[in-house]
Amino acid sequence: MKIFCSKQITQIDAYTIQKEPIASIDLMERAASKLFRWICEHYSRQQNFKIFVGPGNNGGDGLTLARMLVEAKFKVDVYLIKISKELSPDCQINLNRLKSLDGVSISEITNGDDFPTISENCLVIDALFGSGLSRPLGGLVKDLVKLINDSKAKLIAIDIPSGLFGEDNSANDISNCIHADFTLSFQFPKLSFLFPENAECVGDWEVLPIGLHPEVIDKTESPYQFIEESYIRGLLKTRSRFSHKGSYGHALLISGSYGKMGAAILASKACLRSGVGLLSTHIPRLGYDIMQTAVPEAMVNMDRSDLIFTEYPDLANFEAIGIGPGLDTKCNSVKAMEELLKECDKPLVLDADALNILGAHAEMKKNLPQGTVLTPHMKEFERMLGKSKGAFDRNEKQRAFSRDQSLVMVLKGAFTTITDENGRCYFNPTGNPGMATAGSGDVLTGIILSLLAQGYSSIHAALIGVYIHGLAGDLAAEELGQDALIASDIVNYLPCAWRKLRS
Repeated sequence: MKIFCSKQITQIDAYTIQKEPIASIDLMERAASKLFRWICEHYSRQQNFKIFVGPGNNGGDGLTLARMLVEAKFKVDVYLIKISKELSPDCQINLNRLKSLDGVSISEITNGDDFPTISENCLVIDALFGSGLSRPLGGLVKDLVKLINDSKAKLIAIDIPSGLFGEDNSANDISNCIHADFTLSFQFPKLSFLFPENAECVGDWEVLPIGLHPEVIDKTESPYQFIEESYIRGLLKTRSRFSHKGSYGHALLISGSYGKMGAAILASKACLRSGVGLLSTHIPRLGYDIMQTAVPEAMVNMDRSDLIFTEYPDLANFEAIGIGPGLDTKCNSVKAMEELLKECDKPLVLDADALNILGAHAEMKKNLPQGTVLTPHMKEFERMLGKSKGAFDRNEKQRAFSRDQSLVMVLKGAFTTITDENGRCYFNPTGNPGMATAGSGDVLTGIILSLLAQGYSSIHAALIGVYIHGLAGDLAAEELGQDALIASDIVNYLPCAWRKLRS
């Protein structure tokens, strides 16, 4: 699914109105009917609704919804904030339509004395402002938003929480935006929904399709995509009846150090559970018994050092290399990794301490092979590329780095972002907070390494790997709960995730 900026969505609306053709007032009616249907599915007529509307088309959506709810015998109070002498044409038409109904409660808010009392058992619908805002809320609106947020009532935002910008909120004051429990977005999620600092405003969100013109959606370019399961399924290769272990690649995993052999075990198991034909895991000598016992399916390649990574085997024997989980950052390991990067011409995935080494030795970045996959979490990202003003700025840095270095970067977290060498950015929908646990990233490294060894391109390996990693975590959480989830559970549920994706 493409994700568009606010200006593009306005253009897509205009194209739909012109080419469908459909009057703007009727498109508003269509959108409100989707809202109405969603509310009917989730709430009863016993619920008391308070709908706050602004002077623009977002307010028009709220007024249209209010009319539908009143006609369906819901209890509705409407509050129109008067910060403008005129309403938008469609907003005015829908206000007139609402006023024509019997028994409708419509109040105007012109100052703080007009603020209503909002009990916590009300359901508040925010239709004050849409995504076209360009400056933070202030004055009367800011005070009203504070009242709504402080009420503790359940809160639904129409299209976008009022006050939140559609993309970059680094210059915004999030505390003065609506803090919704649910956001019902028309046709597409807004980019700002996918950034962590905006989560308190957006709450849970759902996309409601409103029939915007598919032709303009198809031809309008966007660097931002939201991954869907059907897309990932379409990337998967079929396994031939006559294939053998050599058909699915030989992967080399360089991992582990004294006291951190668990990382090598988790990454190795995940690699094997993701379809690789052969796996050799290169570990410090003292880890030999641990690996042979814990992962009998993996071949073990031992370093001359008992404790850390200091060398690597002949790379010609492998289709892909992964390095980093549990590696440590001792000087001998730094030197060995530097030599590896200079020699390596195979698909490569770097994680954990390999990324920390990159962050401390910026000169190594120039030796990264094209198509390398980097999988940092937030702190590792900052060590490599520095701090950011906010999530939007961080995303811009990520896209630029992938483009400039011709590599794929996976920035882990909620809605993990994957950027490619063309600067495209993909947001992943799978995964849950239970996966915020030690070793989860090692599992992801093993999955991506396996896919690279099987011949998937760097971007496809990253997209499939991130999606299946999150899906396994979701299946594990369904059975075990999020609080008890550990990285081994993600590995154990990989077979279920692959089967679900293939089915």
